[in-house]
Amino acid sequence: MLRKKWLVVGDREEEDVKYAAQLGISPFLAGILRRRNICDVEQAKAFLRPETEQEYYDPFLMRDMERAVARIRRAIENSERIIVYGDYDVDGITSTTLLVRALRRLGAEADYYIPDRQEGYGLHTESLNQLADDGAKLVVTVDCGIASISEIEALHGKLDIVVTDHHLPGEKLPEAAAVVDPHRTDCEYPFKDLAGVGVAFKLCQALFRELRNESFEDDLELVALGTVADIVPLLSENRKLVKIGLSRMKDTKIEGLRQLIEAAGLSGQDISSGQVGFMLAPRLNAAGRLETAMRGVELLLSEDGEKALEIAQGLNQLNSERQQVEADIVEQAKEQLASVDTAAARTLVVVGEGWHPGVIGIVASRLVELYYRPTVVINVQDGIGKGSCRSIPGFHLFDALTAAKDSLVQFGGHEMAAGLTVLPEKIDDLRAALDNYAALHLNEEDYIPRLELEADLLPKDITIELVEDLAKLEPYGMANPKPLFGSFDVRGFDAKTIGREGQHLKFSLRGGADSLEAIGWNMSEKLVLLYRGNVDMAYMPEINEWNGKISVQCKLKELRSSRKRSVFPTREILGGIYLALKKMQTERPFSENDKLLAGRCNTSPEILQIALQIFSELGLVVCDGGGFRLVPQPKEKLRLEDSQTYRDGVSLQKQR
Repeated sequence: MLRKKWLVVGDREEEDVKYAAQLGISPFLAGILRRRNICDVEQAKAFLRPETEQEYYDPFLMRDMERAVARIRRAIENSERIIVYGDYDVDGITSTTLLVRALRRLGAEADYYIPDRQEGYGLHTESLNQLADDGAKLVVTVDCGIASISEIEALHGKLDIVVTDHHLPGEKLPEAAAVVDPHRTDCEYPFKDLAGVGVAFKLCQALFRELRNESFEDDLELVALGTVADIVPLLSENRKLVKIGLSRMKDTKIEGLRQLIEAAGLSGQDISSGQVGFMLAPRLNAAGRLETAMRGVELLLSEDGEKALEIAQGLNQLNSERQQVEADIVEQAKEQLASVDTAAARTLVVVGEGWHPGVIGIVASRLVELYYRPTVVINVQDGIGKGSCRSIPGFHLFDALTAAKDSLVQFGGHEMAAGLTVLPEKIDDLRAALDNYAALHLNEEDYIPRLELEADLLPKDITIELVEDLAKLEPYGMANPKPLFGSFDVRGFDAKTIGREGQHLKFSLRGGADSLEAIGWNMSEKLVLLYRGNVDMAYMPEINEWNGKISVQCKLKELRSSRKRSVFPTREILGGIYLALKKMQTERPFSENDKLLAGRCNTSPEILQIALQIFSELGLVVCDGGGFRLVPQPKEKLRLEDSQTYRDGVSLQKQR
């Protein structure tokens, strides 16, 4: 079980009250803003009301924007064929769609091209040559191109290329007609964290201002979709783009997007950033993962309802297939890691042949969730390895890959996500280089995930008014996560498993006038904790509507046995309890609440509960028919320190 450090970060300082008065909000909300480093009144106003208080920055503050607009203007005036060249993820699909729609409105002869994952990320000389041979005069990249130095140089004199990108540039920029990227060191654009679709939107703003003398704020639904999916910080201009874009999704006039929303079962609803990230984006992403992202662009460009519906339904099916492929690869990766001491590993690198290149990025994310280590998942095919990387805070992937560049053919990406190409014989060198980088930049504490809780709430404090107050922080995303709260040493009632396969957990809490419900998705194995006594819970409070009744529901993030016990068994006491249980073990499961049993173990019911929790974590005890029974002790030697409950209990005793 992955150990996590629970931290209550809220302090309810006097400054919260003063700040709240300046903003006209609750001290509770003001404290959350302060802890997210939103400490200036004007900054906070723009954060809370981005659609009205946050201004768009001038697109011409971006380096090379004037050159990009001039070259595109010339192409439109001369009826040159323009190709928008994108990437196969949601950011690339939405960027491509946005720019093609805008160029066509401006009268351009515009089409698009996206490589498939077998071809690989970025520009490819063969594809560019083919586009030129087919009559293209200008290629405008979106969400790619900043690292394609040799590919752009190879087309010099045959095809003009305008690069728009948001990835980190290397030491050298491509020699293109224009290179628009806010991460350029010589770019003075005030907000650096736009997604690829955000940079494409700024190009559209610049084009409409120069060619039509009009402001451009069209298709922000696409900008919101790509921005949320690419997991960039939802701050500043991103926040404005996403807030407005989400508000338009319910009644969108983009037919393909409307059908995608319908296929996801969200028709007629207000769409949240969470629904974009977990329901819409995966369906659109499925096109680029298992087939071709061109289908995603075809959907979003379609104005034919029947055709769009057919594509959207096809993406639904692809997404289901993607989930199964992903699950299979995760299991294979876990089998590889079974022979690795993951608790001591600095980084993880897993390699497979024939792993679908479209899902290895998701697999890398799943492995980070499981092991909390910077992770690289590599698919080897036709003598070349293509990898996806995901990280943890403190380990800057782009910098780490830069340090390992001698072992790589190609790489690119961000701080938390990246991609690479490597020769199979260099994979061990890559492992060593990443481990060396981790040794220099991470310490033992960095490998313990932090569960940061805004406040310790009593059940009576979890109200509808609280949830409505928190809604002012939406939309949620990177750099603005949904607030997480804790309630400690609480008693759960009417606990049960729910769902078709009994995979979910549900129980009640007694708060104010009414009881509260807590729901833990895929947490049925935690049911036993509620039978054993009080628990600590980390959760997000949400509004739940059922049969016309509105109530508050706690969506669980974590659940553990209460750590507020005043006593804790020593190693000797635990050994004595285990030996006593072995002597009296019968076919009938025993109950932890059996006072007679506690007496026969020469301990208290409270100590017995803790002991059973520890034995359960060590695999010595299992829940069986509402009670517990011992299982055969494994041959390998067990350590009490392998139990999280034991480690936390010892740590708590030391603090006292």
